[in-house]
Amino acid sequence: MSESTRRHAGATAVAYEDAPLTGFHLRVTIAGTGGQFSDGFILGIIGIVIASATTALGLTPLWIGLLGAATLTGLFAGAVIAGPIADRIGRRQIFAWDMLIFAGLSAAQFFVETPAQLLILRLLLGLVLGADYVVSKSLVTEHAPRRFRGRLMSLLAVAWAAGYVFAYLVGFLLSGAGDDAWRYMLALSALPALLILGFRLGVPEAPLWLSRRGRDDEAAAIIRRHLGDGVRPPARAEAAPKRGVRALFGPEYRKRTAVGALFYVCQVIPFFALGTFSPQVMEALGVTGELGAGALYNAFILVGAIVGLLVIDRISRRSFLIGTFLAGGVLLAGLTLLADLSPVLAVVLFAAFAFVLAAAVNLEFVYPPELFPTDLRASGVGIAVAASRIGSAGSTFLLPVVADGYGMTTALAGCVVVLLIGALVCWAWAPETSAETLGSE
Repeated sequence: MSESTRRHAGATAVAYEDAPLTGFHLRVTIAGTGGQFSDGFILGIIGIVIASATTALGLTPLWIGLLGAATLTGLFAGAVIAGPIADRIGRRQIFAWDMLIFAGLSAAQFFVETPAQLLILRLLLGLVLGADYVVSKSLVTEHAPRRFRGRLMSLLAVAWAAGYVFAYLVGFLLSGAGDDAWRYMLALSALPALLILGFRLGVPEAPLWLSRRGRDDEAAAIIRRHLGDGVRPPARAEAAPKRGVRALFGPEYRKRTAVGALFYVCQVIPFFALGTFSPQVMEALGVTGELGAGALYNAFILVGAIVGLLVIDRISRRSFLIGTFLAGGVLLAGLTLLADLSPVLAVVLFAAFAFVLAAAVNLEFVYPPELFPTDLRASGVGIAVAASRIGSAGSTFLLPVVADGYGMTTALAGCVVVLLIGALVCWAWAPETSAETLGSE
């Protein structure tokens, strides 16, 4: 190709973030779904495992609370540690290999004999998943074309919901399969992690991150190899002083950091507290056949995640945030006040609440990566994920304690307050990010 032809091709090529959707983008997204499916599975299965293994492991209420919160606590640590590392060394190396470590830890759960052994493994699994949350969200976001970014990131949310629902299905089917059924429930989480490993090994580093680090030739080579000559590499970023995590709390980004953390916390507190202990919630509300009611709850989680994927790019991020917080709060308030009228009404309201909050979970995958610039993205996402895991671990630990001491109605009312706080925070501070160009930071 002559020099003039190359110049003409460069002039007519589309910008990197406006590239057409290709099989490469789908492959990167599928690779990112593995960690989310695995996370959904191990978080979804623990409630049933606890119920099945109470006698075998001699679980007290304290151990039940600790095991329910262990993975979420590990996620906090993993996200905090991995964010700055991924911003410094890139996303790909962690992304390529963390699922292999996860599979080994998952399989080891089969052999536990004491609550302490299971607690340690759950903490380590959470640590690995916290790192994967950070790099998966950053890497898929930075590879995705702007027009399709919301829908591609929402596939990660659907994968998480599918893992969560699959866990409940596995638990439901194996719950009567003998005294060791809970061991198989735990160890099965190794399978999806191994299956996704092959997809991950061929995923390249994000051109946006490479460009930001001054490695333009590498970024251009990746784009040519995977997207062709019709796509322009990201423009070289202007030289800027190196920034660390502290910049996220400075005047330029502190409001976005606060929004990313607080909206995430306010979503996951009711989601995990009620989801992890859905059979117990249904029993406390007078619903018989708690496992069946819990299965309906989990089915609506999956349906809600799919609907969220379909609408994520059709309405503004800000409207989606505020609207789902308000709708979830109204439905949960109705459940709290009206459940005594009819068990059927209680199940309907609980399922509708699951649907709304699962649709909103798409925003946990789409919104935080859009809030932060490329050189701080993994760190910003890490802070948001870490904050959310403090909330989810605390709520998972506290819900059975509060319900036992003050009643389930009080526990549900607390979750309503959290949802309304989330709506208020987003109304006051949440920026609209759907049209932002990530490479122009």
